[in-house]
Amino acid sequence: MDSSSIENLREALKLSPDNVPLKLHLAESLMKLYRYKEAENEYKELLVLQNSNAVRYGLAQAYFYQGEYTTCSVILEDSLSNEPNNVNLLVLYAKTLLKENLIAQAQETYKKVLELIPNYTDDELDIELCQTTSIQQEEYVDEDNNMLFIKPSINFEDVGGMENVKKEIDIKIIQPLQHADLYKAYGKKTGGGILLYGPPGCGKTYIAKATAGQINANFISVGLNDILDMWIGNSEKNLHEVFETARKNKPCVLFFDEIDALGASRNDMKTSNSRHLINQFLQELDGVESDNDGILVLGATNAPWHLDNAFRRPGRFDRIIFIPPPDEKARESIFNIKLKNKPVEDINLRKVAKNTQDYSGADIEAVIDIAIEQKLEESFESGIPKPIQEKDLMKACKKHNASTKEWFVSARNFALYANESGLYNEVLSYLKIKK
Repeated sequence: MDSSSIENLREALKLSPDNVPLKLHLAESLMKLYRYKEAENEYKELLVLQNSNAVRYGLAQAYFYQGEYTTCSVILEDSLSNEPNNVNLLVLYAKTLLKENLIAQAQETYKKVLELIPNYTDDELDIELCQTTSIQQEEYVDEDNNMLFIKPSINFEDVGGMENVKKEIDIKIIQPLQHADLYKAYGKKTGGGILLYGPPGCGKTYIAKATAGQINANFISVGLNDILDMWIGNSEKNLHEVFETARKNKPCVLFFDEIDALGASRNDMKTSNSRHLINQFLQELDGVESDNDGILVLGATNAPWHLDNAFRRPGRFDRIIFIPPPDEKARESIFNIKLKNKPVEDINLRKVAKNTQDYSGADIEAVIDIAIEQKLEESFESGIPKPIQEKDLMKACKKHNASTKEWFVSARNFALYANESGLYNEVLSYLKIKK
């Protein structure tokens, strides 16, 4: 399918504008040519003619490949309410959640796919969500056999770039833990709470693991599914057990992803059960009935402004670190890692990295995916893998915009108009805004 074939299809549709199969063929052809915006328009017109899940799936794909993950999620969630076991919808939804850095939800969605088709494989989802990963780590289970924790083998040397972030974590986290006796001499405890915030897909989970590896601590990653339970009182019990496991395995880094979902502002809560869970969380952080010395609690969020203010009081998440999109050096490192073991030639990664300002790690993966799809199409003709070149990555960059920009629109407003005690000064600094 080439541009002339697309024009022929358009001419045919002028004679039969309501021909659904013909219009669907045009939309699918545009997708194959990476003309996602044009495909989006065709799918939108198709929805008027035929509001089916097949058309919705196509529209969701068009949004996905344009990096509009929020819109894609809305369409998929609506479609899955009608067809909860549609594997194509579930796989795309898992990938969308992954791009939004909603790891726990992506895992649950992919688990459902594997339940429906046990032998199903997807390179991206298998690598990012399944237990077998490229990061070697020792796994342990606590003595009650109810909570998995790991010993990460990565540390700050494995984190390319992000020097300012590593320096801040070193001062606020690592030095106190490595010089615990000095702190105790002044009556100060080691550990405490750190809130990592920033755009989705920028490595908050990775930097948390590297922090644990840097101090040779155990690492427990806690998702929503580990805590939330439909039965009254069980969520609070689950949260307590997580903290107890950490207390038994000191030094320990306890990492809560999407912490705003567990600790959203109580003013927005509609049920008393949710308020009880937040109160339990605050009690665990305070260590009222237990000793939290030697436990570092890290929380990651894309929306710190939704977190209950009580979490930011002294002794809780009183230290806040902004995790920006990877800098140029970090982007070069990510490209290098993600392109490893793939056929490549004539690539100046520094030049490509320079061309991807504001791109998250997830965006870089999307760029590489687009480039690979293009090379696959070329390779089909000869049957020989065509190497990815610099020009392919540059072309892919034009098709995928930085997803972090949407996040900065919201963050900018909060930084300008709800910046209590200079909480979001780092956002303003990154945006080069003087207030």
